This record gives sequence, C-alpha cells and structure tokens, in this order.
Amino acid sequence: MAEGANALAVTAEDKTQVKYLKDYQVPSFLIDSTDLVFDLQSRKTRVESRLAVRRNPDASTQASALQLDGGELVLLSVAIDGRVLDADEYACTADALRIDNVPDAFELLVVTEIDPAKNLSLEGLYLSDGMYCTQCEAEGFRRITYYLDRPDVMSIFSTKIIADAQQFPVLLSNGNRIDSGDADDGRHWVLWRDPFKKPAYLFALVAGDLQCVEDSFTTVSGRHVDLQIFVEAKDLDKCDHAMASLKKAMRWDEEVYGREYDLDLFMIVAVDFFNMGAMENKGLNIFNTSCVLANPKTQTDMAFQRVEGVVAHEYFHNWSGNRVTCRDWFQLSLKEGFTVFRDACFSADMNSATVKRVEDVSLLRSAQFAEDAGPLAHPVRPESFIEISNFYTLTIYEKGAEVIRMMHQLLGEQAFRAGSDLYFQRHDGQAVTCEDFVCAMEDASGADLAQFRRWYSQSGTPVLDVSEAWDQQAGSYQLTFTQSCPPTPGQRDKQPFVIPVALALVGDDGLQALHSDKLDSESAGSLECVLSINEARQQWCFSGLANKPVPSLLRGFSAPVRLNFDYPLSDLLVLMASDTDGFVRWDASQRYALNLIRHHVSGDCSIDSDQAQQQIGQLCGVLSTLLKQGLGDEQAVGSDARWDADIDAALLAELLRLPDYAFIQDQFERIDMAAIHQARTGLMEAMSAQLGDLLLLVYQRLDSQLSAMGEYSPAAEDIALRSLKNTCLAFLMAGEQESPVALARQQFDSADNMTDQSSALSALVNCADSAAAPDAAQCLEQFYQQWSHESLVVNQWLGIQAACDNDTALEKVKALMQHPAYDNTNPNKVRALIGGFCMRNAPQFHAVDGGGYQLLADEVIRLNALNPQLAARMLAPLAQWRRYCAPNSGLMQSALERIAAQRDLSKDVFEVVNKSLADG
Repeated sequence: MAEGANALAVTAEDKTQVKYLKDYQVPSFLIDSTDLVFDLQSRKTRVESRLAVRRNPDASTQASALQLDGGELVLLSVAIDGRVLDADEYACTADALRIDNVPDAFELLVVTEIDPAKNLSLEGLYLSDGMYCTQCEAEGFRRITYYLDRPDVMSIFSTKIIADAQQFPVLLSNGNRIDSGDADDGRHWVLWRDPFKKPAYLFALVAGDLQCVEDSFTTVSGRHVDLQIFVEAKDLDKCDHAMASLKKAMRWDEEVYGREYDLDLFMIVAVDFFNMGAMENKGLNIFNTSCVLANPKTQTDMAFQRVEGVVAHEYFHNWSGNRVTCRDWFQLSLKEGFTVFRDACFSADMNSATVKRVEDVSLLRSAQFAEDAGPLAHPVRPESFIEISNFYTLTIYEKGAEVIRMMHQLLGEQAFRAGSDLYFQRHDGQAVTCEDFVCAMEDASGADLAQFRRWYSQSGTPVLDVSEAWDQQAGSYQLTFTQSCPPTPGQRDKQPFVIPVALALVGDDGLQALHSDKLDSESAGSLECVLSINEARQQWCFSGLANKPVPSLLRGFSAPVRLNFDYPLSDLLVLMASDTDGFVRWDASQRYALNLIRHHVSGDCSIDSDQAQQQIGQLCGVLSTLLKQGLGDEQAVGSDARWDADIDAALLAELLRLPDYAFIQDQFERIDMAAIHQARTGLMEAMSAQLGDLLLLVYQRLDSQLSAMGEYSPAAEDIALRSLKNTCLAFLMAGEQESPVALARQQFDSADNMTDQSSALSALVNCADSAAAPDAAQCLEQFYQQWSHESLVVNQWLGIQAACDNDTALEKVKALMQHPAYDNTNPNKVRALIGGFCMRNAPQFHAVDGGGYQLLADEVIRLNALNPQLAARMLAPLAQWRRYCAPNSGLMQSALERIAAQRDLSKDVFEVVNKSLADG
C-alpha cells in the first residue's frame, strides 16, 4: 500500500464503474516533458519521474487539484519545484495520487518503488525469463509511476536506465540513444530521448542479455536509418525474415502512403512472455516471439506470413497510431482498424491477394460475426466500457478494418490517398477521433459520408437479403436488396447503413456487360460495378441479357454483412468453376458445403443419403476438373511433371477445405454440436472417397516438384504448393485408403521444414483409423524430443494435441498441463494448450458431459488472480451459451455462474462474465 495521509478509498464498486464516451472531457493538466530514471534491482525497482506539468487552457473548468493515475505502487516521495511535500499535502492509494492547490505550471518529481518480478499480469514493467520488459497499452504505465495515463496527454520522454552490466548488458527505450556510461558496483546506464510527443501507452523499456541482428534502410529522402532486432542468442538464426519484412514494409509505406520513417533508429525486441502479439512503442517495438522469429525448420508457412504481416502492422503504426494517435480509448479503432487495413493491403501485395482476402474474411465471418451476435457486441467505436483491455476485439480490429476498406472502395484509391495525406498533415502530433479521420476523407474527396458514419456507431452485423426476378422475354434481370440489422445490447433499432455491393453477372460465356439506368456513365457497359445500398429496400434492373445470369454478389467481400441469397446448388458450382473473383469462388464452395451440413443437422437430408451423395459427387466433379487442370498431363514424370502455374494452387486448397466449426456454428440459431460434427466429418469422408485417387496423384506431383526445387522458400508460389499438398494429405487421411498413414509417416520423417513436419503430425494425430495410433504416438514423442529446446515449436506440439478430434482430448490436455514443457504463467503456452482445446477443438470442448467447460472455468478463475487480461480473453467460448442446445447451454451457464460467484474478480473478468450472463 502506498504511503501518505488522507488515503483515497478503493471500493468494490470500482470494478462496476462504467466509462462513457459522452462524458469525455479534455484533461485538466498537460505534461510537456517526462524525464524518467529507472534503477533496476533484483526485487525492487526505483522509478523517478520528473514531469513538467501545466494547466490545460482548453479545459472547461480549471481544477485546483492534480490527480494522477496509479496501479499497485509504493510511493516514496513527492516534490513540487524542488520542495518535498509533507504527508498531509497529498492523498494517495496504489490507484491514484491527488495533490491539492497546485500552481499553474510546475515541476513534479514523483519517486515510486515497484516489484517487476511479482508482476505476473505482464502489464507495466515486469521481469520474466531474466528480462525486464514493459507493456503499457492500454493503461499499464500507471503501474510504473503515477501519471496522467490517458492517450490525449502527449509528452516528450527521456529515459535513463541503470542496471547490472553483466545481467543486463542491453538497456533499451524509445527514441534515440543519447548517452551511456558506467556506474558503481558493476552497474551501467544508458540515456534515451524520443524527440516526438507521445502518450504514456507508447512508452517502452527492455533490459536483458540479448544479441542483435543489424541492418539499415535508406529512406526516400536519403536519410540513413539503423535497424536492429534483439533476441536471445539461440534465436539469432530466426531474424532474417523479420528484417526483410521490415524493409519491405518501410519501402511500401513510402510508395503507397508517402510515409517516411522519422527516427535514426528502429528496434524490435522478441519476448516470450507477452500478452499481445506485438506493440508499436515509438522506435522500440516489443514483439511476442511468435510474431518475429521465423526459421523454416521451426516455423510454418503460416508463421512466416504472420511475421511479415505483424512486422508491417507495427511499423505502419509509426504514423497511423504514433504520430497521429487516438484521443481516448473509445477511438481505439482509429489506429487499429486503419492499420489492420494497411497491413492487409501490404500482405496482399506481397503474397496471394485472393488467399489473404479469404483468410481475413474467414476470421471475420467465423469469429467477429459471432461477437456481433452475442452479449459482448459493441460498435466499432464503443459507447462505454468498464475495462478497456476487453475492447481489444475483432470488432475494433477486423471490422474496423472493413469499415476503412469500404471507405476506400466508395471513394476510390486516388481520393482515399488524398484523404489519408490530409489526415496525417492536419493531425500530425495530435490525439484525435474517428470523426477526424472521416472528415479528412470528406474534405479531400468532396464526398458526403454522413450516413456512412453509422458503421462506427451502430453495433451488429447487417443482414442483406437479396431476391431475383428474371424476364426471359424482355431479357431483364432484377435484383432486390433489403437490409436490416438485428438488435444488440443497448441498440434495438438500427438505421440503414451504406453497404457497397460489388456485383457482376455470370453467364454462359463468362461475365456479362452491365446495362442499367441506375448505373453512372463510368459503370455502364462494364463487367463489374459497385452498388451503394443505402436504403432499407432498393431494386436494380439489368437489361440486354440473352439468358438468366448467376449473380456474383459481394465480390471481394465488399462489405461485412450477412448475405442471404437462395443460390441453387447448380449456380454455386457455376461460380466455383467460372467466376473471375477468387473470393466469390471460395464463398460458393463454402455455401455448397454448408448447405449439405445444414440439411443433415435439420434432418432434411442425411449426408449418407443418396441425394446428398449425388450432390457431393457434383461438387467433387468441379473440384476434380480444377485439380486436373493443375496437373496438366497426368502421366507426366520427371522434370515435366509440374503443377500448372496458371492454376492458383493456394485458391484451390481453399476451395477444397470445408468450412471450419466456428463458421458453421455461427450459421445456426440453435447449435447442435454433435450433429454438426457428424455432418462435417461425414462430408469430408465422402469427398475423400470420391476424390481419393486424384488427391493422391496431386499430392505426389506436388511433393516431387517441391523436393526438386530444393531449399525451402517462403515465397508465395512455394507456400501455395505446400498448402495444396498438405490439404490433399488431410483429406486422404479422412478416407479409407490404406496408403495415407504410411504417406503421412514418410512425410513426417523426411520433412526438411516445419510446415510439412507439423502437417504430417497433425494428420496422424487426427486420423480416425486406429491403425494410425502407434505412428501418431511415436511421432509426438519424436517431435518433442527433437524440438524440446524450442519454445515456439513446443507450443505447436501442445496445440496439435489440444486440437485433436478424439474422445481422449480432454484427458490429454489435463495430462499436458502437468508436463514439464507447460508453464501456466506464460500466455503463449496457455493459448496453445487451453486455447487450442477450448477455441479450436469445438467437437471435444462441447462434449455433452461439460468437462471442457469445467476445465475452462477452472483456468479462468486461476488466471483471474495472475493475468486478468488473459483470463478475460479466454472466456469467449462460453459467451454464446444461450445459442447451444441442451444440455450444453445449461452446463455453459453453470460454468459462467461459478466464475461470477468468485470473490475478488478483476474488472476484466467481471465485465465479460456479467455481460455474458445478463438478460437479452
């Protein structure tokens, strides 16, 4: 407990206090400069904070008292303008420091003491694995020192770090390195200064025994920038890809957005204990090791692409988040939505644009749509919250990015770039709002985005119902669009959105020319157009058509909506085979499979029925044609036996894959997990049976070609071939052929990269054939022995077993919780094992005995006391309990009620669990 008189009371009601956007007021005080001194000791760290404070002339009322935020601090002293205050001149707790009757401008010196070694929440300054590290977003800085810990208070920071030179030879903070030297007793110090104003959430400090990989970058104006990636010595061979990705991102941001880096140095540090993926602290990005380390032998293709995307994301934040930051945390999507959009465009340019779009939409439709439909639904710009950490959600990030994407589509690339240029120019060095961003886009383009703003304020996923009418005699085709949005917590009635619908009409000869009196002159006669649906009901009529077309709707997923159109299965096959839009082709395959699953679950038509088998045969017929096109000459051997580069192997892999469980569940008002599992498993077995011989041939062709190509490459073309190859293997393992077990074992034993090795291991572990069990057990043990020294690979090993679809999965997870490789204080380990089971193994997590729910409740209760952020995020699988059939719904509710009944719940967990249990 902090020292001082007149302690401010902290009551149980604090965790129920709701913050509202409508209550925002500018800060009463500003901090022009922040000079910090950290004396890092083994058990106690002393922090001196010297602040240049002044009253804010823009404040509506001039408060006489200065109140600073705090969090679990021991206060040693307070001084104003060099005079140490007596105990009766201030009031403090661990959560706040109040000083009455302060001058209009003054220097405040606050000395605090903290214990980073005990900080298992991983917020503020903490010590893990022998390394000091910070995580200050959103409100972690108040756990370091008393401060105005809000994003609209921006200050120039200087940081002096003092530590033992042998234990902590590397001392890092934001900005440029100004000075360094030796101190007494084998200690040393380094002084850093960041010349750009920033809020406290962007502060960073790292101290440890680290090695550095160095490179440099020359900006478009000719400035030299040093680039450094700091890692443990054992990980020096895993930094090349991140460094290459950083340099690509720096060049891309200059070319596409005109944004040049502004410091002399850009640093990345890899940390194994980290709550988030990465953090964009100015000049010193701190990364979860899973988002920066990449080596072919230890990381998969997906990991390589994730590293590239996350490195770019955090770098892009230098402008969209750092130079221009958010005024308050209600505006979080201002920086995150915009930056996710930017990193998605970058990844699309670096790799397969179609597959990147499919991946993003898969996440949105399977997880964010569910979030929108549940008790935790909130707008892209929330109106209220209890704990801001709970709003680092898919709605803020992914849906926020979709809002920016729609704006880009409506304005066009040139006008959008002009808007972003104006936004950065107008607000450089400021903390602003989502409204400021939209206004910049309007002012630069001349567009009226008043109605479009509803995407920021209205929660829920809009539903777009589309119906068609065909007049053969007139050659006219009419589409009627009706939009609605279901009620969400606190918002029952919604007004119409602006929904851009990218459209084409597919005929016998491909895309048809579009003729309609509603199209502007630029769109008339084109093959594709964008309709702006901005009313509750609108009609569009297209003329001059010889035959009834198949509508290609929402091309590129042009808006984050639920599209309801009653496609005949035959039309979905046409879109899969003939459409030029990769997203629509993939979406058609998903809709086809979902139709079969839905009919099985409803009892209308079992997967085993003759009708369903015939429909599966038609689906396999289209897939077979596409696979054969890729093979070309099926009899070719040797150097001639290559995949046809004109056939997108990455897209074909996506067309083959069935919808994941999260997406399937979201399609049902009442979720019967057992029936869904039976239908999906049966569909995969049937497809394997019909395509088996061809899949084996494709697998062998791709395996041979990749082997002949030699050394692993993370190039998009190579990743595509491996993706299709391993998708074929997964399907083969679902069938009844005798060879696949041996095939998977051979791939596991001979693999020279982690993508192939882990794919083979996963295939063996998930194989329903009991004959695969001995191989699976041997390979699991061999894999662990081979990679036990690599923490990230051990996480893969845990995750593969946690996601194993068999009845022993829960007991396996419980056993692994006692394994020496598992550390229940490391978020990466918890996410791999517990998250892998609860979030990526729906059939076993939702077993009717409720054992999975009890396990998750136990872990949330345990984590609540250690790492509230992680605990709250683990609750997501239980939040949708009302949508499940009995007995699951009741068991999930009971698990939530058990958590809610615990004493001393953190604000993080309290908010999520009580919203999940609240009525309506």
